[in-house]
Amino acid sequence: MDSRLEELLRLLDLERLEDDLFRGESRDIGSPQVFGGQVLGQALRAASVTVPEDRAVHSLHAYFLRRGDFNTPIVYFVDRSRDGDSFSSRRVTAIQHGEQIFNLSASFQKHQAGVEHQFSMPDVPPPEALQDSQDLPDHVLRQLPERARRFLEFKRPFEFRPVQPRDWLQPEPSSSVQQIWVRAVDRLPNDDALHRSLLAYASDYNLLFSACRPHALSSLFGNVITASIDHAMWFHRACRVDDWLLYATDSPSASGARGFARGSFYTRDGTLVASTAQEGLMRPVDSKV
Repeated sequence: MDSRLEELLRLLDLERLEDDLFRGESRDIGSPQVFGGQVLGQALRAASVTVPEDRAVHSLHAYFLRRGDFNTPIVYFVDRSRDGDSFSSRRVTAIQHGEQIFNLSASFQKHQAGVEHQFSMPDVPPPEALQDSQDLPDHVLRQLPERARRFLEFKRPFEFRPVQPRDWLQPEPSSSVQQIWVRAVDRLPNDDALHRSLLAYASDYNLLFSACRPHALSSLFGNVITASIDHAMWFHRACRVDDWLLYATDSPSASGARGFARGSFYTRDGTLVASTAQEGLMRPVDSKV
């Protein structure tokens, strides 16, 4: 397996301190604090191992309370709120330096058949026709600020192929709509709970940027301060994150120094497998707010 993906799986393989108490390490991906997707994935993984094996997560709602320090382990406490006939509910609190940095509520359900419908997938080019977001020419990278260059050059466990590539040197206001093909860089085990945790991890990439696009803002250029405030996710159907998924996002609104974004994950055949929503801090650096 690719070493980048192996490292990510090690991060999700939490140390079990007690029945409902876990400890996880962090990874520096070039951002100033722990990547929010990492905490989402680890918290969901901690919750998942406390529920019966016949139940899969169908929704989660989380709040980011404080910046995470990637130099210090994170402790996750799982509260077994309820186990019913069909559903299980869990609440996870993440603690670092003696303070809560994150909390998550997740619901798990036995497989049950029912009626089905979904929105259609946007009509976009296939991933083979698009460039990886990290395949930037050297002359472009040399002109970028250090923080942007460090983030873009960091080798990730996922490939990202944007339908609407960013103009890193001369960004201009554009539509909040963006679509990005995403896939793990190598094959993964046949573990549905693991794939759902990895999808939660990947869902935090690029989502809030949809709210920044109409204003040509980017935290990598230092003209805006961004941070996830909350994150919600609904898992509609099983999927594999080592197959290409289209992450279609947009931002209906930004106000009060906050941006709101939502997203949908589709398989290549157009099946809608998950939906996301997030609100985040989006404060221009010259703002008086």
